[in-house]
Amino acid sequence: MPPKNPILGLCQQAAFMLSAAKVDQCPDDQGYEVAFAGRSNAGKSSALNTLTHANLARTSKTPGRTQLLNFFRLDDERRLVDLPGYGYAKVPIPLKQHWQHHLEAYLGSRESLVGVVLLMDIRHPLTEFDRLMLDWSAASQMPLHILLTKADKLAFGAAKNALLKVQNDVRKGWGKGVSVQLFSAPKRQGIEEAHGVLAQWLGLLEEDEAPAAP
Repeated sequence: MPPKNPILGLCQQAAFMLSAAKVDQCPDDQGYEVAFAGRSNAGKSSALNTLTHANLARTSKTPGRTQLLNFFRLDDERRLVDLPGYGYAKVPIPLKQHWQHHLEAYLGSRESLVGVVLLMDIRHPLTEFDRLMLDWSAASQMPLHILLTKADKLAFGAAKNALLKVQNDVRKGWGKGVSVQLFSAPKRQGIEEAHGVLAQWLGLLEEDEAPAAP
């Protein structure tokens, strides 16, 4: 029987820490931090809640509600960060510019950031924002893992085809350093795979236990 993934216990005790409008309001920059990013309405809050077995992130039918950097504590050294959703047309332009400025400041300066989970609606992958995040990840050599969310909205064959296409596009455009998987919060699909990535990034797995690259 395989050993229990050590991330499970940490995720079950995840708790809200604080919200930050600016980088200087973030927690002390030490330990391990994994950020969740995605275009508005990509299912980011639902994914966070599913992975932590808790209602950490507020979900809303109105995209663009996450306007702050929201930090969730796993233990004294490890945190998850819910980044502001990006790209929703009805958000006022000054607020969009504020998000963009502080999102870039966070990504560019945070020493404890060890990886980014990028969420894409499987029906609308690789948007302009997604490509910007992939460009940034490649330039900064930051590990990035893509969750193709809402996989339950497609038939199994169509979802697998979408996965293969995104994997191929990502490999051609950004190399092999980016991993991609299917994910569905309602169906609880892809949780174990995502937990494996988090455990590796958060320093909870030995080298020989790390999940293989796709």
